[in-house]
Amino acid sequence: MLSYQPARELAHLVRTGQLSAREVMAAHLDRIARFNPILNAIVSKLDDERCLALADEADRVLRRGADVGPLHGLPFAFKDLEPAVGFPATSGSPIFRGFQPGEDSALVTRLRSAGVVAIGKTNVPEFGMGSHTYNRVFGTTRNPYDLTRTAGGSSGGAGAALAAGLLPLADGSDLGGSLRNPANFNNIVALRPTVGMVPADPPPAPLPELSVKGPMARSVDDLALLFEVMSGRTIGALERDMTGTRVAWSVDLGVLPVDRDVRTVLEASRHVLEDIGCVVCDDRPDLSAADDVFLTIRRRRTWLTFGDLLVRHRDEMKPEAIEEIEMGGSISDNALAAAIAEHDRLKQQVAAFFERYDYLACAVNQVPPFDADLDWPHSIDGMAMDHYVSWMKSAYWISATTSPSVSVPAGFTHDGLPVGLQLVAAPGRDVELLRLAHAFEQATGFGRIRPPLAGDR
Repeated sequence: MLSYQPARELAHLVRTGQLSAREVMAAHLDRIARFNPILNAIVSKLDDERCLALADEADRVLRRGADVGPLHGLPFAFKDLEPAVGFPATSGSPIFRGFQPGEDSALVTRLRSAGVVAIGKTNVPEFGMGSHTYNRVFGTTRNPYDLTRTAGGSSGGAGAALAAGLLPLADGSDLGGSLRNPANFNNIVALRPTVGMVPADPPPAPLPELSVKGPMARSVDDLALLFEVMSGRTIGALERDMTGTRVAWSVDLGVLPVDRDVRTVLEASRHVLEDIGCVVCDDRPDLSAADDVFLTIRRRRTWLTFGDLLVRHRDEMKPEAIEEIEMGGSISDNALAAAIAEHDRLKQQVAAFFERYDYLACAVNQVPPFDADLDWPHSIDGMAMDHYVSWMKSAYWISATTSPSVSVPAGFTHDGLPVGLQLVAAPGRDVELLRLAHAFEQATGFGRIRPPLAGDR
């Protein structure tokens, strides 16, 4: 099936004239017409004739003999948090329903230069807050593996679109898990790069940067292709002998509640790392400070970004956004300074940990994909969650370390819901991390199991 062909292969076939960009576009438009109405993954899409005309122009560029980028002719939909000329940038909020940006973000500029054919945006939660994609502009994005379940977020539209074959590649962003969580929930792969590895637009305030932008794909090889474009780095071969590689294993990071089905799947995948030659030990870094560090810095940033908006548009915001902004406004300068100092100590502790180990393996999500009609999981394995992101500490604690991390398919629960494994490396070791993820992926094959969409062929 053309829409499930690897992105690297599709791009090669288009560049060498063995396949036209129009043929690639037509195949994906067919998938979008059939499955996007039930998934709600791609929003603000151009009409089909306009999409095909853009593909025709990509073919004409090739016939003229012009140099083209590595993604030339591939259909692409930017995350709806990214400003992209020609498309609304709603951020999933009624406040920005009609906003048309006047220039591209730094990431969109880089992707367009690589040759993508932009056809729309991918759905997000309001302001990207929370890891469940629903909003009052476009509605809820659903999981291709079970339409009653969430696709995660905030890159939920991207994750569902990739899993269902609506797009060959997708971009995402990640503060507390917004690349990794939807990858986990949709049986695809995503890389949260080292902070600063992928260019981003200027932050709203001089705070420690915890947010990143990164690639999403159906395979680690395609993930590496998109990461090269985003980062401007050359990765080279992914194959590597993992014999003797030191991996610390801690599904729950020592203290976190983890759904029993998730734990069962992940514990069963430990032997895969051992089978490919890794030395796996039960151990974990001390992340006891990560919760306060992350939440304090995140909330202050949220206040600085959306505080003025809250004053003017309170009645148009979801309750979780209002709460988050107001909590950020109540953080004192002393509390912020203490969190920043603790952040420095946390990074030093993690650096010392990665002198003993090459990688850490843990849960991406503490729960499987949950009911799409639920706002967020209110308990895990009998433990109550007190906040709308409390259920995703296994992701945002890693964010606080600024380390690169990847979500790679690790299996399915007894009722067919995807579960991913989170692999983490020391800052700057993104390429090495992709190589371990590739080895794990090749040994399991779980990422090749497609969703059972009704009427699929």
